[in-house]
Amino acid sequence: MAPKYQSIANALRLEIENGLYSGKQLLPTEQLLCQRFQISRQTVRRALSLLEEEGLITRRQGSGSHLRERTEPEALLNCTIAVVTTYISDYIFPGILQGMETVLTANSSAPLLFATQNQISTERKILQTLLTMKELDGVLVEGSKTALPNPNLDLYQKLTERGVRLVFINGTYPELSSTPSVLADNYGGGKLLVEYLYQKGHQNIAGIFKNDDMQGTLRYAGYAESLCRLGLPLEDSQIYWYNTESRKFFLSDAFLDPILDGFTGCSAIVCYNDEVAIRVVSQLKKRGVRIPEEMAVVSFDNSQYSELAPVRITSLSHGPHNLGELSAKLMLRLLRGETCQSEVVPWQLVEKESG
Repeated sequence: MAPKYQSIANALRLEIENGLYSGKQLLPTEQLLCQRFQISRQTVRRALSLLEEEGLITRRQGSGSHLRERTEPEALLNCTIAVVTTYISDYIFPGILQGMETVLTANSSAPLLFATQNQISTERKILQTLLTMKELDGVLVEGSKTALPNPNLDLYQKLTERGVRLVFINGTYPELSSTPSVLADNYGGGKLLVEYLYQKGHQNIAGIFKNDDMQGTLRYAGYAESLCRLGLPLEDSQIYWYNTESRKFFLSDAFLDPILDGFTGCSAIVCYNDEVAIRVVSQLKKRGVRIPEEMAVVSFDNSQYSELAPVRITSLSHGPHNLGELSAKLMLRLLRGETCQSEVVPWQLVEKESG
């Protein structure tokens, strides 16, 4: 099922195409759209942002949404784009992939989907397969283990030499820093969560991070910088690292118990993502720990896990931005010959009960 904001955008797009609104007529206000569709203002704004990105409307604060004057439409690209992500059906990836697919199919560009399971060896096989394809225009890629040296840089270089456009999402490699990317501001996110907890009165803040992806190391870097700047303790014993291979075992109750024992004396935990946070919250509840009175838990991604936890998790969100949509649009601009810059998406704090 399409997200609610896409359904609203589809309904408004159809009305525009059917001539319901004249060139100088305002679209209904956000308040009227909220009442009509029985949705939140945030959902309305995201739907309108989508229509604005498609060039159908213009929005100005204080003056509402207007139809954009009709110009000659851009020619559809009819390109072949490979999408290489670490996972397909896990966690936040379906939403990212759906964002990519929506943009690409609207431009008659066929996406080919591959998953590496965050394995360097699988990534290499996929890249070798892509090099055998005669008709390949671009690759949207989430690199594998981006915090570690990558032995597959030679294959990325060969793709580039063939004229295949690359756009990285979520992580990139220092050796390919000139390749455009769409990244979250993970360093800023780590700082934001620590500052939020500090304002809540927390003085001892533990952390759980993933060490083989650059998202994890940057989130830790922001976390550590804020602790030092605020004069809070930064103790190795209060920081736990895990990686791709230990992920499933790490998320089990038996493994979490000794980790939480090591956080004695802390009143808050910054988690690498909601997948970790929901396990931490569940285990703390089993121990009879009151959340957030005795232990606050905060996280990244504001995914469905943050809503399904026994105590809803305060988590960082990308707001109206979908990294999949942004990376696909960046790819299309590259294929049209435009000069493009990498994009860094800020986080927005969504406060819930666990903080």
